[in-house]
Amino acid sequence: MKKRLPPSFYNPVTFTGAAIAAICFGLILFLMLIDAISSEHKPYMGIIAFVILPGFLLSGLAVILYGIIREHRRETRGLHRDRVLPKIDLNDPKHRRATIIFSVGTVLLLMFSAFGSFKAYEYTDSDQFCGTVCHSVMTPEYTAYQNSPHAHVGCVKCHIGSGADWYVRSKITGAYQIYSVTFNKYSRPIPTPIKNLRPARETCEQCHWPSAFYSKMEKVKKYYLSDENNSEMSLLLSINIGGGNEESGVTSGIHWHMNIANQVTYIATDEARQVIPWVKIKSKDGKETVYRSTTEKLPGNLITDENKRTMDCIDCHNRPSHIYNPPASSVNNLMAVGYVDPELPYVKSISVQALETSYSKKEIALDSIRTIIQDFYNSNYPEIAVSKKSQIEKAVQEVQKIYTRNYFPEMNVSWHKFPNNIGHLYSPGCFRCHDGKHVSPEGKVISKDCNICHTIMSEQFGKEKPELSLTGVSYRHPVDIGNSWKTQLCSNCHSQ
Repeated sequence: MKKRLPPSFYNPVTFTGAAIAAICFGLILFLMLIDAISSEHKPYMGIIAFVILPGFLLSGLAVILYGIIREHRRETRGLHRDRVLPKIDLNDPKHRRATIIFSVGTVLLLMFSAFGSFKAYEYTDSDQFCGTVCHSVMTPEYTAYQNSPHAHVGCVKCHIGSGADWYVRSKITGAYQIYSVTFNKYSRPIPTPIKNLRPARETCEQCHWPSAFYSKMEKVKKYYLSDENNSEMSLLLSINIGGGNEESGVTSGIHWHMNIANQVTYIATDEARQVIPWVKIKSKDGKETVYRSTTEKLPGNLITDENKRTMDCIDCHNRPSHIYNPPASSVNNLMAVGYVDPELPYVKSISVQALETSYSKKEIALDSIRTIIQDFYNSNYPEIAVSKKSQIEKAVQEVQKIYTRNYFPEMNVSWHKFPNNIGHLYSPGCFRCHDGKHVSPEGKVISKDCNICHTIMSEQFGKEKPELSLTGVSYRHPVDIGNSWKTQLCSNCHSQ
């Protein structure tokens, strides 16, 4: 056989490296082809096609180089190989049989390697991989995600999205995360990746188009007080969700902030963006108005472009998928649909108390929840404990479910750690800016008027006749606290 390469290339080590490199190169081409003909971009394709396999390819090339150097040294010492390649005689039945077995085996190996690589890539692109295997410490986030409105939207669609630049950023960030998990250096709870999140216009707005937000939406909210009768209160709200686009209707609504003609910029002084002392609004005519908080002072040296953030969807919808619900709202919802019997005395109060008690482990929490609720009725309402045993058991089971979805003591996770900016009942939310204390140099104030966002069309307590008005009714606080509810943030009480 005529040798087209230097003699040092012909040795078993170099041939082994060449085989590794060739197989990896073929698999890379295969996955690139799959990605090219796929109708949907798969961000995790790059992990295998552009990270893992190239690593093995480089290893194969290194083996080739090592084999060449090793063979060259042998030649300088006068050591030569009389026979480099085996001689194959297809007229010999043994040679023929061995050749067929080797050829068929090689083809099958390549086929299974290609299939295996594709399935491995497919699995690394799955939500199960993100939530339970590679990121096992993300169990709280994965559980919350599975019970969220976006449970059918893949993790990588929001956390990475399409394009090479954000893919590279996510992998660089992930390198430290791997180290943290491996050596148990991660935070408890895992902090929300606020700084590393991709802009909403490149993720959320692929499905939700701000320009199409208009009109109003009616919503009924039911609440139960923490008294013996679980006194019921209901509100009929007309929520002004418009404001996304002047051409779509009236621009006075919640999504005015996302109106493409306006730009809202702000500076927050805390990691969770709950304290916002500085806001700038740029209108469509280019006029800029700066509002400063009269209570939260911001030093001038912090007013820099680096600290400024342009408001987008995530500033209000900051928990679009990983939602940890407050116990009061969770129990309210279950009572409203009958999963927890509102006729059980103090069931709202004792359920919230059982949920908010501090526990060290999930198993202990679930046992304690049962004990707390059952002991309460056995001690205070023995007759009801017997006559409504099944309802009490049902309440126990539902409260335990609330706990498993919203509390993770091993990771120090609860709703307290992750405020939700939609609304203003359990966290400052809207009142981060709309508190009546952000004033411009000209004396303009960011309004605190509730009717900007919603109109209370009806308020009803128990079975009394509801007060109804299409133009709105005056809100009555269910508990007499004077006028404090007008001056204090709702979350000052409801987040405790």
